Amino acid sequence: MILFALRRFLGFAVTLLVAALVIFWLLDLLPGDPAQFILGINATPDSVARLRMQMGLDAPAHERFLGWLWGMLQGDFGVSYTQRAPVAELIWGRLGVTLPLSVFAMVISIVVGLPLGILAARRRGKLLDTAIMVTAQTGVAIPNFWFGMLLTLVFAVGLRWLPPGGFTPWNEDGWAALRGLILPSLALALPQASILARVMRTALVDVTGQDYIRTARAKGLTMGEAVWRHGVRNALLPVLTILGLQFAYLVAGTIIVENVFYLPGLGRLIFTAISERDLILVRGATIILIVAVTATMLVTDITYALVDPRLRERSAP
Repeated sequence: MILFALRRFLGFAVTLLVAALVIFWLLDLLPGDPAQFILGINATPDSVARLRMQMGLDAPAHERFLGWLWGMLQGDFGVSYTQRAPVAELIWGRLGVTLPLSVFAMVISIVVGLPLGILAARRRGKLLDTAIMVTAQTGVAIPNFWFGMLLTLVFAVGLRWLPPGGFTPWNEDGWAALRGLILPSLALALPQASILARVMRTALVDVTGQDYIRTARAKGLTMGEAVWRHGVRNALLPVLTILGLQFAYLVAGTIIVENVFYLPGLGRLIFTAISERDLILVRGATIILIVAVTATMLVTDITYALVDPRLRERSAP
């Protein structure tokens, strides 16, 4: 198991290195001069040259990349030239919105999606199964930003139960902050819960045809007892992979939802930095998202190996 985890961690480190190189390279290829963009078209050449030197844009690309990489390893992501603040400080302040939003959305998708998938599998071929699967297919097809606007129209504008947008800091009013994340979390969770329901149903339907389920039935267990005691754990194996991918999607999907609900999270920070061409801030915030996504996949792989010993045996030398 230790060897398996070490191999996965090595792959995690290589993925981050390649991702950092790609991000730096792509942003470096963007047309236009960031210093000229920040100062405006009326700036003098001397002012642009000084700002380029302050931003490190006059150095060769490989030196800038290595300096950026070494700085990140030390916790220094640079300084945002549009917001005049350390990038690490800006990112840390926004994670207090993005991470709770992603976690809440994941919890909602699990609490809703898995029971619906199990219920649909238990009622396979019946009206309830069809209704759940049609609903799940609809949920997959609905864009989360459109669903977010619909939730705002109903629960914020119509019923006035929840705020339509904005965010109150946690240290000022925790309950208000939590209420501000309910609608965005539901908007993010809808397609994920629908996917989980479909995957769980398919996995359980496959499991109910296995020999060990028939053996359990022959020993006197009902179908429900056999599925719950012996089938659900095996059916969760493909669901674990989907959960890892979904959390990665949720973290990345906050860019759209945070702008819809005007939340001061990491996604909105990236959107603002792109519009202002703050490349230092874009690089730092994007690499944090990539770290969150790849770390989630690393945890998913290790969890999968803990649940399925066959994976560890195949990875053994």
